Amino acid sequence: MEFPIERFELDNGLRVVLSEEPSQPVVAVNLWYNVGSRNERPGRTGFAHLFEHMMFQGSEHVPDTQHIAHIERVGGSMNGSTWLDRTNYFETVPANRLELALWLESDRMGFFIPALTQAKLDNQRDVVKNERRWRVDNQPYGDWDERIQAMVYPPDHPYHHSVIGSMEDLDAATLADVRTFFETYYAPNNAVLTICGDFDRREALALVEKYFAGILRGPVPPPIPGRPELPPKLAGQVVETVEAAVGLPRVYAAFRIPPYGDPRFYQADVVTQVLTSGKSSRLYDSLVRRKRLAQSVVGFAFPIVTGASIALVWATASPETPLEKLEAELWSELELLRTAGCRAEETERVITGIAARHLVSLQRVGERADQISMFTTLFDDPETINTELDRYRAVDAALATELAAEYFVSDNSVVLRYLPRSERKEAA
Repeated sequence: MEFPIERFELDNGLRVVLSEEPSQPVVAVNLWYNVGSRNERPGRTGFAHLFEHMMFQGSEHVPDTQHIAHIERVGGSMNGSTWLDRTNYFETVPANRLELALWLESDRMGFFIPALTQAKLDNQRDVVKNERRWRVDNQPYGDWDERIQAMVYPPDHPYHHSVIGSMEDLDAATLADVRTFFETYYAPNNAVLTICGDFDRREALALVEKYFAGILRGPVPPPIPGRPELPPKLAGQVVETVEAAVGLPRVYAAFRIPPYGDPRFYQADVVTQVLTSGKSSRLYDSLVRRKRLAQSVVGFAFPIVTGASIALVWATASPETPLEKLEAELWSELELLRTAGCRAEETERVITGIAARHLVSLQRVGERADQISMFTTLFDDPETINTELDRYRAVDAALATELAAEYFVSDNSVVLRYLPRSERKEAA
């Protein structure tokens, strides 16, 4: 199915994408800001994520947490998220409530600063610090992603630090920092607004004009801090071993790969899924089913665009399995993939699975709106929603094998090992 795409731009720089599809009486409003953790300067890590929380604390005409209450009162759903390359906010509401969703988002964009207070900053800083304790510091294997990022990317690269940031940097955030961050990045010329679902085109455009056209264009956002460009591959293997409060040993192997959007990214994603997707995948069949060395295997490629991306696989050891044996067998399977190559049937199976999951996800109007916003923000091309599967279908066994031989090698890898902390150390 090809989704209709209409694109517009307001005088203040806001890019607007409409995709009408009236099969269900709902409409999704999706707003992407071109700011994520990669835009944070040293000493203010975690700030984009903190700011995502701040945007739910009210604006001039929508006090405190009433944004959520307004949407839930009409039977809608909403949320927001932050990642390396972006921050997004989204609502799905009954079709006759489009104006409500647009008004709420425009009030956050245009009238956030008058409602900003020190009490709100202190409250949300504590919320984010508790989130870090729960998701990272006190969660088994919870800091794997920030460790992997720090190993794959050098200290001056904008992906080197984690999205959630450090406790010290969160404590250092001031009200002036929040104001400056908002004025720098939360402007119409740094945003994409997507409307998907059951709506009237002329009415939707009139509402967008009514609520967003009067918001002033912001300054041109500054360049991404640090050194975004970096070599396509690592210069050798990087290894870290962590003793932590985990129940079973686990090994991660990550590889620097071309960024999302590059044709080779899709090849790398296919290779990763040949290794880990489903019970017929290479690593599951070998490590879990036949040799019973692993309890589970996981793998995916990060869809990120700044300089280089990451392909990642990990395996959690079965009870009584030494991590050294599991790791050796993992590398043996990777070597077999590089030397014997991907088989045509497994490559086709993986691509068929990717296509099926992709098409199912796009039946959800909220997911469709989010992907359109993503492609517009990252590539200035909302039509990619109708063509991305062609990039996967262009991958065959030969291309996957060639990619694996070049990138899935020890000299382009980081290895992160988790070992259970001994009872003696735990007691100390």
